Formats: sequence, structure tokens, C-alpha cells
Amino acid sequence: MFTIKICGVTTVDDARAVAAAGADAIGLNFYAGSPRFLPLEQAQHVAANIPAKVLRVGLFVNAPAEAICGAYDALGLDLIQLHGDEPPEFLAELGDRPVMRAFRVGAPGLQAVAEYLARCRELGTAPAMVLVDAFLADQRGGTGKTADWDALVAERQLLGDTKLVLAGGLTADNVAEAIRRVRPDAVDTASGVESRPGLKDLDAVRRFVAAASQAFQELNSNN
Repeated sequence: MFTIKICGVTTVDDARAVAAAGADAIGLNFYAGSPRFLPLEQAQHVAANIPAKVLRVGLFVNAPAEAICGAYDALGLDLIQLHGDEPPEFLAELGDRPVMRAFRVGAPGLQAVAEYLARCRELGTAPAMVLVDAFLADQRGGTGKTADWDALVAERQLLGDTKLVLAGGLTADNVAEAIRRVRPDAVDTASGVESRPGLKDLDAVRRFVAAASQAFQELNSNN
């Protein structure tokens, strides 16, 4: 669905600049507990300035299905990112709207993710993508902490054919190495390209996109 996503965009100017830098997905954060939170009215202005070729992704944490569906439809979103404790059964409440399910993966590794996906398949609600972020008990994401790349490499087969999005502490300086080692289908960053929470450092965005694009090109040419 996408290869390079910049999450936590909060302004029209940043949305335009991120798209111009070459990212193919932009994340809008609807979690009120985040410093990157966007009220719906403000999000409408940002979403309206995202080029059609760039995916609009809405991030939600334990929000009611009605609120998620309402935001998805009103803003013309392309993908729902669930970043809370939503069970497999919850995905069915979102209808046919595509979902990327995020997991903060700690010491237990990907086994719990695999069990979640298995239940989704039983229910016919399998997400389009799985995002793996670093685990911090008191934070939902955007922590700047890297995920356990070695564990992801060792356990990747547990995800089956579900596309893997790597997040967690990715910057322009480490994203190429992350792609070479983990071989994800896509990468996602928020804090790694910011001057402060919610405000993007556009030079960092450009360098991140360039580094990730080059790494993916090399990965694909070697396959």
C-alpha cells in the first residue's frame, strides 16, 4: 500500500513538504494523548492538501468504531492505523475500510502478533499491514526508541504473508541499515524527522525519504 510513511503531520505546510519530499503516505494522529494530536476540523484542512497520490492514514488509539469510520469517511482517508488494544473482533466493526494494525513489540517477540493475526483470519478481518513499533509501557508510539531488529529478523516468518511496516526510532541516519537488516515492506517515522513534536524538520524528512528510497531500491534489485 505504501513504502515510506511520515506520521504525525499537523500542518498544511508540512503535509505539502512531506509529499514533495517523496513520501507516499502521511499519518494524521487522532489520539488526544499524543503531542501530535489533530482535531478533526484541523485534520480536514491538512488532508485536503495531501496530493491524491499520497495515502492519507488516520491513527487511532482505542477510539469507538463509529468515530473512526466517521473520520475515515469525512476526510477521505485511505488507511486506518489502530495503535491501541483493539481486539481482532473490533476490525469487523470498521466494515471494508483497510486497516494497518500496530503492535508495540517487547520481550515476548512476535508470537502474540502471530496469534492476533490468526484470530483475524478466522474472523475474515485480516489487516492489510502490520506495523511493529518499540515497546514502552507508558507510551503508544513516537518514542524515538528502536524496535528489536534482530528479533524481527528471527521471527518474521510468524507474520506469514502479512506486510510488515517497521517503525520505532527510525531516522535518516539509521533507516537504510534498518531496511537492509529487517527487510520490511515499508517504514514509518514520526519523531525521527521532527524539530519538536508535531513540527517536521523538512531537511530531515528529505534525507529520510532519500535514504529509505535508496535502500529499498537496493533491496529490490537484489531479490
